[in-house]
Amino acid sequence: MRRLINQIFKFGIVGIIAFLIDYGLMVFCTEVLGIYYLWSTVISFTVSVIFNYFASIRWVFQVDNGKSQIANIVFFIVFSVIGLGINQVIMWCGVDGLHISYLIVKLFATAIVMIFNFITRKMYFEKGDTQ
Repeated sequence: MRRLINQIFKFGIVGIIAFLIDYGLMVFCTEVLGIYYLWSTVISFTVSVIFNYFASIRWVFQVDNGKSQIANIVFFIVFSVIGLGINQVIMWCGVDGLHISYLIVKLFATAIVMIFNFITRKMYFEKGDTQ
């Protein structure tokens, strides 16, 4: 149980840094560069996923799933694309559907995707390890 709590703490730190990258780049692309907010979120999400991948496999998860590094990267990319899809649907529904500021909706979208990411990565990278 202690290991799981430590892992969640590390995941949280990585998540905060990834969020700062994601949110900061989204605001920069939208407000400074004038890019449409949905495109800005694709750009910022992609950059934060790259950071998150390297931080997750080096610091958060003990990658011991018997799969090749290529298989692990493919998994990470596939589930990151699913996470991006979740993010984009929440952004579109919140901003265009409910007329809430993209700055606020992004906070909610990030929380949902973070939970999705932790569960899927934990299940994949650490087969059967729940200590």
